[in-house]
Amino acid sequence: MRASADFGHIVGSRPLGVLTARSVGAVQELVAFAGPRGIAVTARGGGQALYGQGQADGGYVVDMAGLDEVRCVPEDRLLVAGAGALWSDVVRASLADGLAPPVVPDHLGGSVGGVLSTGGFGGSSHRFGLVADWVRELEVVTGAGERLVCSRQEHPDLFRAVLAGLGQCALIVRATLQLLPAPAQVRRYRLYHHTPGTFFTDQRRLARDARFSHVAGQARPALGGDWHYMIEAVAPHTGQLPPEDGLFIGDLDHDPDTGEIEDLTYAEYLHRLDRDERLLRATGEWHRPHPWLTLLLPEEAATSFVPSVLSEDAQQALRVCGTVQLRPLTGSTLHAPLLRRPPGELLCLLSLMRTAPPDRPDVVRQLVTANRALHTRATAVGGVLHPGGALPMTPADWRTHFGPDWDELVRAKALYDTHRVLTRGYGLWP
Repeated sequence: MRASADFGHIVGSRPLGVLTARSVGAVQELVAFAGPRGIAVTARGGGQALYGQGQADGGYVVDMAGLDEVRCVPEDRLLVAGAGALWSDVVRASLADGLAPPVVPDHLGGSVGGVLSTGGFGGSSHRFGLVADWVRELEVVTGAGERLVCSRQEHPDLFRAVLAGLGQCALIVRATLQLLPAPAQVRRYRLYHHTPGTFFTDQRRLARDARFSHVAGQARPALGGDWHYMIEAVAPHTGQLPPEDGLFIGDLDHDPDTGEIEDLTYAEYLHRLDRDERLLRATGEWHRPHPWLTLLLPEEAATSFVPSVLSEDAQQALRVCGTVQLRPLTGSTLHAPLLRRPPGELLCLLSLMRTAPPDRPDVVRQLVTANRALHTRATAVGGVLHPGGALPMTPADWRTHFGPDWDELVRAKALYDTHRVLTRGYGLWP
């Protein structure tokens, strides 16, 4: 059964039933039934959860795929999307009117509701923060079965608790997103560094100024067991006057002999991972276990933390099956209250996106154990977990994770999900 597994392929479950939602009313009716009976309810969108967070063992899974309406309101630069709509649908509808969300997740196969429940990062996050930071209004079904519209003005406590709130207080059924004018074309630079020092210096330099709209990076395996580092930087242009490359990258410390430069339409850039997904599906890697871990680090700690982690034996499988993502972030652009982040302005997202061999649960257990050790090490240098990875968390862990915001989440949970039936897969509550 599709609802008993997820993209992580690590945790399985046996739900009591699956509701294929065709209307918001159907979602409301199910939650109103399940709540007083203490039956777990979880929403499923694109099925991109990694460790059972979107499953409901012994409960009901709400398949949001039917709530896939996408409607652009170009005169107001807004887009209204159902929770089950995929980001590929959002991109298609908004670009048709010359608009786009300020932040678009890298992978367009996730659902609107799923991304907003964890916050959502993209290539422009260093400038524009989270996908969730550009939500203007939400329609939700609370754990009490109540259908509400919330925003910064209406039910603001619920609005704060839902965005990056891990589905703990309400299920998103519809979202209104702010849009901005989209570029016609972009020039993409892939710039390679042999040392982490020059990589982090250049990446932060590009994230601080306005020359590039999108900045991301990766660590890639090199010969001899070393790692090279790649910055992907994107500059918009009209097509009539392409960027002058020297003005954009002339002051950087990358290896000029290995750089890659190409012009793309903005749609091609946003769909840049589609080919990778097709390849992973064809080779079978898409359907193998994915014990991923994502951390937010102070940038000054990342410069030594990342090379140290990549040199460990426990991470060597990343050289064969996996991706190491490094993304610069700016603290003041991250506004969702429940997104935990390190203090300070200069931050780095580190995502270890591993693929484990099939039929080797022992290897998966080892990697999940390694995730726990890495999380502990990251915490010691001021790092913070980004929820959703393959890392089991106890209620005590979550209390520590949310820190001063824990009491606000507890109050919202008590008010909007009295029976504690929503999205139990995260394990926040005893």
